[in-house]
Amino acid sequence: MSGWVAAVLLCLIVSSCAWTQGKAVKGIVNDEPEVKFSELCPLDGYVLVWRDEFDKDGILKGDWTYQTARAGWVNHELQTYVDQTSPKGSPVAECSKGTLKINCFKEDDKVYSGRVYACRNTGWKYGYVEARIKLPKGKGTWPAFWMMPVHFTAWPNDGEIDIMEEVGYHPDYTSSSIHCKKYYHSIGTQKTKERYCAGAESEFHVYALEWTADYIRTYVDGKELFYFENDGNGDKQTWPFNTPFYVILNLAWGGDWGGSQGVDESVLPITMEVDYVRVFQKP
Repeated sequence: MSGWVAAVLLCLIVSSCAWTQGKAVKGIVNDEPEVKFSELCPLDGYVLVWRDEFDKDGILKGDWTYQTARAGWVNHELQTYVDQTSPKGSPVAECSKGTLKINCFKEDDKVYSGRVYACRNTGWKYGYVEARIKLPKGKGTWPAFWMMPVHFTAWPNDGEIDIMEEVGYHPDYTSSSIHCKKYYHSIGTQKTKERYCAGAESEFHVYALEWTADYIRTYVDGKELFYFENDGNGDKQTWPFNTPFYVILNLAWGGDWGGSQGVDESVLPITMEVDYVRVFQKP
């Protein structure tokens, strides 16, 4: 190799590292075709910092961790969350044919499901977070794509961002919400917005969050759904959204909202299918 060619290659490598903020982009496989990552984000000024395309078949692993919890652990939900598989070896979160399947099913009189966290110990502070999801059908289902704070101490004090939720008894109506000390459902002050999304339970749709120091905005298929503005008072009770949060995907069964009109066990097993999750931030 000539000295001139080597110099050009070195320049390209250095430029590429600078473009990704001097660090490897988590979740990106080096031998994939070259992609202009900024073109994947519909908002200007953002670059890809993490993604999972779920293109490796098998039980979900990598940057993901599993919640384990008995039935009734939260919101009086009826499912038992397990790590990777049920006692008989059935997966609650598996990748196949390019998508993640979060499965909810009954086994020996118990309902098992998956709740998984991406980069739980680090998360991200601000950015654009997007997932393409097909929701399950049936009364009793409660799928969600949401975020919680890495340094959690108490709810709702530390905040919660719900990018997408839906309940099966109200099919194809997806919602976004935030929770904090001043605004949450138990005291009737929750900030939320819902909209009919035709085919949410039979087709993939894109759900996204734009999160800055000034506001939180969500989208369904590129159209704004929900907007919540920072009041600028520096009060954690109204804006705890200035610390890192991590991504959560889960499929609940029953519970205070999902089961408020009963459940129909005849629909089990059910699956929440996720095509990808991507996180973008500004350099």
